[in-house]
Amino acid sequence: MLEVLILAFALSMDAFAVAIGIGIKNRLNLKIIALKVALFFGFFQALMPFIGYLGNIGLKDYIQNYDKIIAFILLLLIGLKMIYEAFKNDEDEKDFNLTNKVLLTLAIATSLDAMAAGYSLHLFNINIYLSLFIIGFTTFIISYIGVYLGSRGGEKYEQKAEILGGVILVLIGFKILLF
Repeated sequence: MLEVLILAFALSMDAFAVAIGIGIKNRLNLKIIALKVALFFGFFQALMPFIGYLGNIGLKDYIQNYDKIIAFILLLLIGLKMIYEAFKNDEDEKDFNLTNKVLLTLAIATSLDAMAAGYSLHLFNINIYLSLFIIGFTTFIISYIGVYLGSRGGEKYEQKAEILGGVILVLIGFKILLF
């Protein structure tokens, strides 16, 4: 169960970084925005690993001898991508209107890595539905907090959150490979 909690925390760091950015740019109606961001991000962060998990079930007979290596590679790539993106300078994100369509796009974009990570959920000794709930709920809480941190000068947390999430995913990948 500890692995799922750590995975949930790591996967939510992308959503946390984006939520901080949303809080920085949208300071009116903060309670409503924080709730919408948390609901969108939490839902998709739980849905995408389920899709990855289902994909794994279909491939299980073909890849069961290599599942730890594949999980390691996926988590390594996701983690390194998060670390790389933390250092990218995205000036295009300065101004945007937070419509439901934009929020949906952001929620899907921040949870795509969770779909790949969902492949590894069968390696943990925990009920899949409990795992998905933990991932979604963790992301909900962290995203909600992220919007508030962003509204209070959160520029300094954005990059650190993405780096931390990336490092944690890489470490989980190594743990799966070695143990």
